Amino acid sequence: MSFVVIIPARYGSTRFPGKPLADINGRPMVQHVIERGYEAGAQRVILATDNEDIASVARPLCEVCMTHPDHNSGTERLAEVVNQLGLPDESVVVNVQGDEPFVPAQNIRQVAVNLANNGQASMATLATPFTSAEDIANPNMVKVVVNAQGEALYFSRSAIPFDRAAFLKEPATANPSDYLRHIGLYAYTAGYIKQYVSYATTGLELTESLEQLRALWYGDKIHVDVATAPPPVGIDTPADLEALLKDLAATQGH
Repeated sequence: MSFVVIIPARYGSTRFPGKPLADINGRPMVQHVIERGYEAGAQRVILATDNEDIASVARPLCEVCMTHPDHNSGTERLAEVVNQLGLPDESVVVNVQGDEPFVPAQNIRQVAVNLANNGQASMATLATPFTSAEDIANPNMVKVVVNAQGEALYFSRSAIPFDRAAFLKEPATANPSDYLRHIGLYAYTAGYIKQYVSYATTGLELTESLEQLRALWYGDKIHVDVATAPPPVGIDTPADLEALLKDLAATQGH
């Protein structure tokens, strides 16, 4: 199927400034993300950034769209790209964060197919079961609860569903496989992206700092599929990157 990958990448991360330029095995983080987009079979890969250093790295590798620095979310940055490039409303767009260098290409394609296969959904995304009870309490690992049709009921940084029996006694006894960790990959049409940014910002998205809650607040459906390839844990801090590189070195026998 035909789809476009847009990679929002900003320099000014609070916890990890300059993160898209961080070195990973001799190449900047954002280059790894761009390569995954092409590997997934995207017809176009477009980097959206407000930083010239990031743009300079990306220009030899893919299309680059310079965007304003004052966007509140990655989807708002994508909307500027959609308008600048005049993408047709029916174009399927996959939002791949610029700080996900090891996102499986298989998952990028999966989320695009997920949107195409669920015509009632405005957005599609992925999740994966937790493997550690300790991780459930980590606010950087977003949880999602879905209904019988695989549609998102809510996303939160808190433990949802709340296992009352476990958490009131011993949280470590909670069954991690009962919890789904959200993976920050989104697929939507260019037309829906424009609709999303026409909505007023909501209290829920500001409270949780989760942009997808705006869609749920206005009654739009988000379909959630379980990722077919094991996704890596996100890189939120320099310590996360250091730990991930150590794990990679260990698995490669270095």
